[in-house]
Amino acid sequence: MTDDAYLFLVDDPAETLGVPPAAAGELSCMETPAVRAWLDAQGVSATSPRLRVVPPEETGAIPEEAERLPVPLGEEELSRLRHQTAPEPLAAVETELLAYRDCAHGRDELLARALAAGVAPHRIAELTGEDPAVVRAAATR
Repeated sequence: MTDDAYLFLVDDPAETLGVPPAAAGELSCMETPAVRAWLDAQGVSATSPRLRVVPPEETGAIPEEAERLPVPLGEEELSRLRHQTAPEPLAAVETELLAYRDCAHGRDELLARALAAGVAPHRIAELTGEDPAVVRAAATR
């Protein structure tokens, strides 16, 4: 297994391996000279229906004869790509986990701000569903 994701070309646009790069959101590698040169050499554009990208753990599934190029992705880009390539039941749960991460981000700071503003710890626990001990601990951070 490699640490890089791979861009590759499929013969049939109906192929289900990987996803079109645009499906994973904006990927910074798509604007690099190396990727541009590779696309030019292959005679395809970045929006070609034959162009796919896979995360590092799926590179073994790329057909040996397929034209391919390793591309480094940032952590957030790789997360989006993995989400797009996950089977639907997993992708649905991943969406919920991402929503949880987004709403829990900054939790301790919010609890501390609420305490500093004078909201009673029991009321914070009631509003957030957090354990009262967690709320009290936020005051000491």
